[in-house]
This record gives sequence, C-alpha cells and structure tokens, in this order.
Amino acid sequence: MAARAADGGFPWWLAVAAAFAAAAAVIIAANALYSEIFAIVAKGVAITLFVTVVAFALASALGLGIALMALSRSRILSQTARFYTEIIRGVPIIVLLFWIAFAGVPAFVAAWNSVAAPLRQAGLIGELQVRDVSLLWRAVIALTVGYSAFIAEVFRAGIQAVEVGQIEAAKALGLSRWHRFRLIVMPQAIRTILPPLGNDFVAMVKDSSLVSVLGVADVTQMGKIYAAGTFRFFETYSIVAYIYLMLTVGLSLALRALERRMRKGLSQ
Repeated sequence: MAARAADGGFPWWLAVAAAFAAAAAVIIAANALYSEIFAIVAKGVAITLFVTVVAFALASALGLGIALMALSRSRILSQTARFYTEIIRGVPIIVLLFWIAFAGVPAFVAAWNSVAAPLRQAGLIGELQVRDVSLLWRAVIALTVGYSAFIAEVFRAGIQAVEVGQIEAAKALGLSRWHRFRLIVMPQAIRTILPPLGNDFVAMVKDSSLVSVLGVADVTQMGKIYAAGTFRFFETYSIVAYIYLMLTVGLSLALRALERRMRKGLSQ
C-alpha cells in the first residue's frame, strides 16, 4: 500500500481516515445545504494553494540564502543571518502579517517614492501608492518572511549533516565551491532536509488561513463570509475543516511517498 505504518504494518489510521472522508463526501453530496456550503467555500481553494505555493517557494529560496550566509566564514554575514532568524522566529506569524501589511508595506512605499523622486520628476515612472500592493501579495510577503527563518535552520542543519570528509574529497578533486555544493553537499543534505521541509509546507497550508484577517478570499475567508450571513457556523466550519484536512493529509501522504522514493533511489 502507498502508506505503511512506521513498524511496517497495515496503516489502520489511514483506512479509518479514508472511511471518515468518504462518509463526509457522501453527506456533502446528499445534503443540499452542505453541497451549497462546499461549493462556496471551495472557491477559496485556488487562493489558498496560490498563497501557499508561492510563499513557500519564495521562503525556500530566501531560507537557503540565509542558511548559506549563516555558514559563511564571514562573521558579518553569519551574524546577520543569525540576527534575522532569531528576530523573525520570535514574532508570531499573525503579528508579522499585520506589521508587514499595515506598517512594512507603507514604509517601503514611502522610501521607494523618496528614492525614485528624480525618476518620477523626469516622467519615467509614476508615484507608487500603498493601494498598488494588493493585500494578497502583502500576505504572501509576510508568510515568506515568517517561514524563511524556520526554513533557513532546516537547510543549515541539513548542510552541516554532510560529512566533512565528503567535502574534503571534493576539494581534493579540484571541484569549485559551487560544484561541491551542487554535486556533493545538496544531494546528500536533501535526505535530512526533505522531511522537516515537508512539515513546514504542510504547516504553511494551515497558516495560510491567517491571510483571511486581511480579507483575502481563501478557504477560511469564504467560510467566514458565508457563516456571518447565514449563521450556519457548525455546517460551514465543518466544511472548512474538511477541506483543510483533505489538503494537508493528501500532501503529507504525497511527501512521505516522495521521501521513500528518494531514499530508495539513494540506496541503490
């Protein structure tokens, strides 16, 4: 079977979860109210996935850069990376979301307009307005910044887990730093990095629900709007929870399958 228990036995938890999911799907299909709620709330799935995928890709790229800075021989770079990770990890995601949306972006717009004043006076560009940066992208930026600090630590730990002897051997062969990283370090580090990185991705799917506080029309926001208008809180949030469970459990199983495939490929 696609998913096996840690001890190699039959995954009973998955069988029970699948039975509950199938029963819930039958109820949704048979009940007109649940079908209506599902159709409305499901409109936010595309936004949820967009926010998650884009923010996670950006956070991974930024996190890798910060991890490389932390491992740099330069004290300035390593201390800057350490400062970034410790400060960002100390701020709750929702607080970071509000700060970037309503303080960080306006401050950036003001700074940009000040720096670009000569270009604006020459008629080359127009004045940037705060409203030009949509709430959707403010949410993406906030999740990117918030998760990049955690992902940076994942990358750092994975890279440091590679045996020093492997790197020394690559140096003896005359490989450049870039080739050592691409051909020796990352292929081995990915075995350590992938599981926690997958956990962060699943966590971001859930934390993407926080963007609803900015009015972004994701799954949670669609549920809030419907529940506020109909007072069907039990039915609405049951559907919202069901959709998130389908997304997170499905992603978890896909990531575990990917881990097993990579493990098998590396062992051959």
